[in-house]
Amino acid sequence: MNSADQRFALVVPTINEIANIKVLLDRAVTALSRLPIPWEIIVVDDQSSDGTPDIVRRFAESESRVRLLVRAGKKGLAGAIAYGWAQTDADLLGVIDADLQHPPELLPTLINKVSDGCDIAIASRYVQPHSIEGWSPLRAAISRMTLLASKPVQKPFLAVKDPMSGFFVLRRKCISGLEFQPTGFKLLLEILARGHISSVTEVPFKFAPRHQGKSKANLMTAVHYLSLLWRLTFKSG
Repeated sequence: MNSADQRFALVVPTINEIANIKVLLDRAVTALSRLPIPWEIIVVDDQSSDGTPDIVRRFAESESRVRLLVRAGKKGLAGAIAYGWAQTDADLLGVIDADLQHPPELLPTLINKVSDGCDIAIASRYVQPHSIEGWSPLRAAISRMTLLASKPVQKPFLAVKDPMSGFFVLRRKCISGLEFQPTGFKLLLEILARGHISSVTEVPFKFAPRHQGKSKANLMTAVHYLSLLWRLTFKSG
C-alpha cells in the first residue's frame, strides 16, 4: 500500500485519567503531526467519574482529529480498544495507555515500521537492558512469570519479547474477522496468538513510572490473564 493511501487511528482507553490525559494528548498530537499521513486519536472512556471525558471534549474543540467515545455499562481494556478500532476505517491501528508510561514520541517510528511493510510494531520493554529500572523485585518477578506463561500460546516464529505491551501499531488486516476477549489487559498477546501476522518488529523504549493516578491492575487482572491463557491454549489445541 502506498503511504499516501494510508490512514492511522490511535485508540487511548481511559478510566479516571484526568491527571494524565491532557498531557498525553498534547504529546501524541505533537508526535503525530510529524507524519505525512492522515491520523486521528480516539479516546474510549469507560464512564470515568473524575471528569476525564470533559477534558477530552475541551481538547477536541481545538483539535478536530481527537474524538471521544464513552462506553456505557461496559468495562475492560481489551474491549475498549477493540471498540475504538471498530469506529474508524483507518487501515493502520494503534493503542497507547493513558498513564504516560509509554512515550507518545515513539509513534512515528512504530507507524513507519508498519508503513514500510511490517505487520505489527511493538514498543518493547525487553529488547534492551535497563528499560524497566526502578521496578520492585516483586513486580519484576511477576513480569517474568507472565512472560514465561505466555510462550506456549505464541507463534514460535514470531519470538516476541514483550507480548504484554500496551503500546503498538498494526495493520487492520492482522485482526480481520477476529473477536477478542473483552475483559482483561493483554490484547496484544491474543493478537499475536490468533492474528494474521507474519512479521513483527519490536522498538525499545524505557518504561516510565506512572505520571499520576492509580494503576487499574488488581487481582481480577490476574484472573482475566489466566482465563485468556486457558482459552488461547484450548483454541490452539
